[in-house]
Amino acid sequence: MAATRASPVLLLLLTVQLSLLFRLPDSPSTLALALAAEPEQQNAKQHRQPALLVQSTCNSTSFYDLCIAALAADPASSTADVPGLGAIAVSAAANNASGTAAFLGNASDAAATPQADRALLRACAGKYAAARDALVQARASLAEQAYDYAFVHVSAAGEYPAVCRTLFRRRQQQQRGASRSAYPAELAKREEALRRLCTIALDIISLLQNQETY
Repeated sequence: MAATRASPVLLLLLTVQLSLLFRLPDSPSTLALALAAEPEQQNAKQHRQPALLVQSTCNSTSFYDLCIAALAADPASSTADVPGLGAIAVSAAANNASGTAAFLGNASDAAATPQADRALLRACAGKYAAARDALVQARASLAEQAYDYAFVHVSAAGEYPAVCRTLFRRRQQQQRGASRSAYPAELAKREEALRRLCTIALDIISLLQNQETY
């Protein structure tokens, strides 16, 4: 029995299927482009990583992740020395205190704020403004390498928010039977953030003080 001859159409379909089956996943040009892009992607990842000095310095603080975030937010941290990192940490705390003072000032002026609460909020705004001023003085002391004075100023800045909490507690005690206004959750969160930033600044200042003894 003679072999059946395949039609030209069937041969063409078979050729197409075989070519699809054995097609390489990437052409040489595509593969070359992918390989060329890898170093750029690696460099980008490395660029996003904090500098080694930032990591080692933050490793000596009480709140590593927050320290990394606060210092890396300032581009100058990539080339700063330890005193420079201390100044950046103090500035981060000062910005936090300044932002909270503005937040409380706006809240005290808001139309929806009860008249009885406005004086309390203004008093709290003043405490955070005082914390900001103390941190500005700490930054100046760091520039003069007066680390003991810088430590005192940052320590004072960390205590001012506690006064605000005390004012709210007294307010609650005075209200007694009336509906007591608890310490606002947002304010408690801001107080904790400033406390941690001040702690980080104090830890870095302590490093600088220890370096002076050697």
